[in-house]
Amino acid sequence: MTEFSADYLKALEVGRPPNVVKLFPHSKALLVSGKVIDRAMLAKGNALTIAANGRNSFAVRGALRAAQRANAALIIEIAKSEGGANAYCPVSLWNMARQVDAYCNEMGITVPVAIHADHYGIKGDADIEAAKSEVPSMFDAGITSIAVDASHLPDADNLNASIKMNALFPAWAGYETEVGEIKGKHGMSTAEEALFLIQGLNAHGIFPDWIALNNGTSHGLEASDAGIQVELTTEIHNALKPYNVSGAQHGTSGNNSDRLRAIAVQTQTTKANVATALQMISWGLEVNDYGNAILDENEQFIKVEGEGVEEAVWAEMVAYADSKGWKKGDYKKLNLPFENRLLAQPAAIRERMVQRVEDFVYTLLVDVFNAKDTAPLAIDIILKANSYDIGAKGSAIEDPAEWTPEKIAEKGAAIDSDKGPEGDWDD
Repeated sequence: MTEFSADYLKALEVGRPPNVVKLFPHSKALLVSGKVIDRAMLAKGNALTIAANGRNSFAVRGALRAAQRANAALIIEIAKSEGGANAYCPVSLWNMARQVDAYCNEMGITVPVAIHADHYGIKGDADIEAAKSEVPSMFDAGITSIAVDASHLPDADNLNASIKMNALFPAWAGYETEVGEIKGKHGMSTAEEALFLIQGLNAHGIFPDWIALNNGTSHGLEASDAGIQVELTTEIHNALKPYNVSGAQHGTSGNNSDRLRAIAVQTQTTKANVATALQMISWGLEVNDYGNAILDENEQFIKVEGEGVEEAVWAEMVAYADSKGWKKGDYKKLNLPFENRLLAQPAAIRERMVQRVEDFVYTLLVDVFNAKDTAPLAIDIILKANSYDIGAKGSAIEDPAEWTPEKIAEKGAAIDSDKGPEGDWDD
């Protein structure tokens, strides 16, 4: 039987947002706004937590167990491309909160957890129109935090889309904005672009909790060691200091622990997305110390015998991918067709899949990201506010008269930005 402290019970009473309370009226899981998680990392200082990408149920379970073990506040997320209307993952924007809530109650998880809709991509007016019903439906399903990603658009269009999108989600929710599409060494972000976006939002009374940059990261399998540019990130974060916006680090799976520690210590980052690593680790593939799958001399993944999925199941997965003509970066698409097959394995196999994720995430939280013991800080923030709505970090600085549609277009046109090549970068 899980024992709950008086502070935890009070946080349950006042700290869960209205959509969460409506969905789970009798739950003992502390699902909170992303704002709470960000603020807890800032309270500790030089700390960031994992936004664990829930491509499968094993990754979600393992991340939750790791956070409980580390006494750390956590974010569970899925991207629109992964868990949206055209999902290739079984965890979706509409069932993620239900899964997390169920697992927390089942496993006795008592750390605060935010439910984040990552990379909600906007490529034009049609996406904004669709979002008018889709985004509220996601919050109806328990989302407590969202990343609006129009970063591949020209800067003025990114800002205008972000302003329009802000009206679709509640003010209490965590909010991440993006500048510079995430694509490794191509089209890296600049302080000028970031300031333009944050200043324009500020003028319209919008105060993001996080900003995601292209600071040298890339999603999925990372073959090079170019990695996160810490100096660039620091430069941009310093330029944004008057606006009190934290950094969200994408592409974490492609970077070694030393570089990730530098991000924690030298920048204002409080959120680090971890996706591909958790998927590969849960399956039992051989990875390096920062979660990238290692390939053999034939450029094939190396399955560690006795780890992750059963060897026969892995053979099925590889054969299925081959039948589809999928390359290594396409293996993420195996999550949806194989989830039930993986759940049908013996309990001992399922447990070792979860345990492998737990151990990896725990090491990151404690030894790399300095997130240990941030759960009580998050609870304290809720209790001090006596509410699920802890308010914005930022305050109005910019003159709205300087950020009319006409002036946004003029300012945006003056920015010299490189968006880099097109590609599948949004997860």
